Amino acid sequence: MKSVRVLTGRGIPLRRSDVDTDQIIPAEWLKRVERTGFEAGLFATWRDDRDFVLNDQRYAGASILVAGPSFGVGSSREHAVWAIQQYGFDAVIAPSFSDIFRNNCTKNGLVPVALGLDSVEKVWAAIEADPSTSIVVDMEHLVVEVPAAGVKESFPMEPQNQHRFLNGLDDIGITMQHASEIDAFEKKRPAWLGA
Repeated sequence: MKSVRVLTGRGIPLRRSDVDTDQIIPAEWLKRVERTGFEAGLFATWRDDRDFVLNDQRYAGASILVAGPSFGVGSSREHAVWAIQQYGFDAVIAPSFSDIFRNNCTKNGLVPVALGLDSVEKVWAAIEADPSTSIVVDMEHLVVEVPAAGVKESFPMEPQNQHRFLNGLDDIGITMQHASEIDAFEKKRPAWLGA
């Protein structure tokens, strides 16, 4: 996982609520044995509609997905987070997230930013008016700034998850922070317990 301190990018307005993980990455994509290539399946059904926002070239290269309430509901598939990241998004801003999806985000390095619906609507309006609108997500101070929308708002994040992002730590990285303690324990462990 890479360290995240400040993200600056452009946004894409996904004006949809209750987006579930099957809409994010359809079930047929879950048969893949590798952990790459999921970007092609991101919102696959919706992308068949040429008017779908991801097909709008004005938003090409956007790195922040701005969605409606209850984003990531449904199954616990990590593939949804992988698809969003592999498409090029570093963060998702929404008024609320499913707990499982949010947890998958924090363990895989996708920043979940919960902002009030009023602020999300202001950001949508700003990026629809000007797709080059800059969005700044400050992980050190847990603040989102979108000057063009008049938005400067703090967002909640558990200290341990903020620590993960600031230090680029996945579950293995967190465990390895205790390597010397693990080694010390293993040296004291009775031999008859085996290796």
